Amino acid sequence: MKIYAQKQNWKIGLGIAAIVVIMVSLAYTNYLIKQVATEERAKIKIWAEAIQKKARLVKYTNELFDKIKLEERKRIEIWAQASKMLTISESSADLNFYLSVLDNNTTIPVILADERGNISSWKNIDSVDNKPYSALSKVQKDYLYKELKKMQRQEDSILVPLRSGYNNVIYYSESKLFNELKFTLDDLIKSFFTEVVNNYASVPVLITDDQKQKIITAGNIDTVGLQAKKIIAKMSTDNLPIEIDLGGEEKNFIFYKDSNLLFFMRYFPYIQLTVIGFLILIGYSLFSTARKAEQNQVWVGMAKETAHQLGTPLSSLIAWNELIKSRGGNQDFQEIDKDIKRLETITERFSKIGSTPILEKQNIKTVLENAVGYMSSRISKQVIFTVLSADIEVKCNVALFEWVIENLIRNAADAMGGTGKIDIAVYDQTQFVYIDVSDTGKGIPKSKFRTVFKPGYTTKKRGWGLGLSLTKRIVENYHGGSIFVKQSEADKGTTFRIVLRK
Repeated sequence: MKIYAQKQNWKIGLGIAAIVVIMVSLAYTNYLIKQVATEERAKIKIWAEAIQKKARLVKYTNELFDKIKLEERKRIEIWAQASKMLTISESSADLNFYLSVLDNNTTIPVILADERGNISSWKNIDSVDNKPYSALSKVQKDYLYKELKKMQRQEDSILVPLRSGYNNVIYYSESKLFNELKFTLDDLIKSFFTEVVNNYASVPVLITDDQKQKIITAGNIDTVGLQAKKIIAKMSTDNLPIEIDLGGEEKNFIFYKDSNLLFFMRYFPYIQLTVIGFLILIGYSLFSTARKAEQNQVWVGMAKETAHQLGTPLSSLIAWNELIKSRGGNQDFQEIDKDIKRLETITERFSKIGSTPILEKQNIKTVLENAVGYMSSRISKQVIFTVLSADIEVKCNVALFEWVIENLIRNAADAMGGTGKIDIAVYDQTQFVYIDVSDTGKGIPKSKFRTVFKPGYTTKKRGWGLGLSLTKRIVENYHGGSIFVKQSEADKGTTFRIVLRK
């Protein structure tokens, strides 16, 4: 009894220690996570401020380019007006002025044509010489008309009325300098998006349109297979989105959340403790299996040695008994014969431990009555027995199964203090047979229902605590059945149930 109490105390102590270790580990881990989260938030704040500043820079640059584009339009309009005035002016001073205006355009590509698309002059067109149209090569003429068509698609034309009633049309495109600057702007916007998604804080980032519906680009997050609306809604609950205005008609929004490192750090301790617990459980199971195997070997060895030790004196007793009877013994030797047969049965039982017993169809009612008949003459006469059973055949080994019933009866008689009632009832359940052994003893606490079958557990001062353990082994290991405490009440009694296959 003390062994199991100490074992239980050790389990409780180790359990409390494990809980304390887990709680301290989780508390310290959460503290570290908060520290990392605080530092990460500071980094994100700096990153967000930098993004805002760079967004304002990109917006300013974009607006500047719009102004440059507008200024080029105005310059072309002035150039067009000068072209018009050149055709109607009669003053030589005015003509010189208008020609100087036309010559000052050294950057913007311009083509002057009539309303039917016949080119009369051009300026700043790459690969085309500044000489009369009729002097151009076919390749240059084709190239000039190709540029004209491109200008007609890209920009608005400017109408130049003439005195004759006809009109000229001025077509133009963005200057080479403007295109180079525009390319620089596009590259700046592209690099801006790249820096946002490839941020130094390793924060998962999304850039969406002004409606917050479409993902333009993403970084540090796998968006494959995810619905844009759901992931945007989820990230918007983590942090307020950053609104960026890069110029133009639309705005963009930047969504971000905690880094993956912080996410894994938050859940890693739980995963780690689960894995450690799983490994401990496997280790405990292996240790328990090895310990049980060792106990089985001890049981088998002890049983074989007991059978061997009983065999020698038993053979001598049989020989001496036969010798005394041959010399004229009386009827008292009949009882000695019974005890000798009993010793033979006990020897047979011990010899079967560790071996595979032969199970044969037996009438369970006869087996139970024989066990009760033997025990009734060897315990208190104040114990009343009742056996309720039909003639049911069950596969069992008679010598071992009678040992089971005898152990249960002996324990029941001890629990009742030699006075009470023992009832044995058999129930036929088609594939199984239930055997209930009930007494009117002091009962077993519910917390001990499983402990009573462990080796060494006993409530007797001189008991070894092996009877029920051996009983369980015989029923489960050798008969393929089960035994358990069906019910028990303090000072009212206990019922053990045995389940056997038919």
